[in-house]
Amino acid sequence: MSQPHNIVVKIGSSLVANGERLTPRYGFMQRLFEDIDRLRARGINVILCSSGAVALGLKTVGETPQTAGVSDKQAAAACGMPLLLNAYRHIGHEFGFEIAQVLLTLGDFEHHRRFLNTRNTVFRLIEAGVMPIVNENDSITTEEIRVGDNDRLAAKVAQMVDAKDFIILTEVDGLFDRHPDEPGAKFISEVTDVAPFMEATKGKSALGTGGMTTKLMAANMAQEAGCTTYIAHGEPDNPLTSILDGERRCTRFIAHDAPTSGWERWIANRLQRAGSIAISNDLADALSDRDRSIMREDILAIDGDFARGDVLHIYDGENVERARGLTDFSSEELRVLAVNPHLEAEQLLGYRTKGEVVRAKNLVMLESRHLLWDSPEGVEEQVKAAG
Repeated sequence: MSQPHNIVVKIGSSLVANGERLTPRYGFMQRLFEDIDRLRARGINVILCSSGAVALGLKTVGETPQTAGVSDKQAAAACGMPLLLNAYRHIGHEFGFEIAQVLLTLGDFEHHRRFLNTRNTVFRLIEAGVMPIVNENDSITTEEIRVGDNDRLAAKVAQMVDAKDFIILTEVDGLFDRHPDEPGAKFISEVTDVAPFMEATKGKSALGTGGMTTKLMAANMAQEAGCTTYIAHGEPDNPLTSILDGERRCTRFIAHDAPTSGWERWIANRLQRAGSIAISNDLADALSDRDRSIMREDILAIDGDFARGDVLHIYDGENVERARGLTDFSSEELRVLAVNPHLEAEQLLGYRTKGEVVRAKNLVMLESRHLLWDSPEGVEEQVKAAG
């Protein structure tokens, strides 16, 4: 049985909401759904990740993009989401298909069981012929528990549903080697490695929360899953099929030939850092054999507050991120173990353990194709015992 062709489409706020009136842009939505209907006729399943709820709700709470604070935006999201979904629902009915709302928070991606539950829900909707419309639950999220941008959220959805293609529709034709308004800016039509372009992508749109930087991060995450990403302008007719059929200009991010497994990419592709540890350069090199766990005595430094089962970022002695892995200890337990290396773990924790901080099977080495995270500023405590 052939694998279904799933694509994820991310829509920016400026395409959905009129920047001055803060009302739905029905003309764009109509063109978008016409094209989605064409894709569905080809047997392609579309999962839509749509921004716009906050922008559409600002007028209701008496705010503007310039004046709104965090609580204003949360209230605006609650007011704007019904407006957004109602517009999509009425247009969907014109083409004979239903939509469903899927609201997610950071934990739905970072906790594996919730990730799988969400995946099952999305697949069940697709099976029923219902198009999922995914968004972050902005009404309840705070800075500590939010994804923060729909670009990376959409990339995680693309990983989740094993999407073949990931399309980001925005206000520009694609990626340039510098800001497109600068003289001599060169358009980039194809990208294998996003890293060289990260510094040239600062800034964000007036209505949205992400700029080109988050789009490149999202493209990198999708590449890891074997998913081809396209960044393109959202205004042309046939905004999706014209990209997939190669009929207009866009930037194409080539999927990696050997994508990682679902388990590996869930570990390796994080939206926030729960915590980190430092190990020696020699041990970091040895981990490449993939049969070596990280033990309590290997820990040089610890940063952050994390729980058992969180994914840790693992740095070498040069503060270069080398791996990510699932921790068997909370940060509190790990600090107790690390600063008391001569005492038995059972005596310190009250239960038996081999002292494996990250087991080999739960460890993913970061290849050169991954975007690495800078090490945290300042390490809370050095825990390597002397002698």
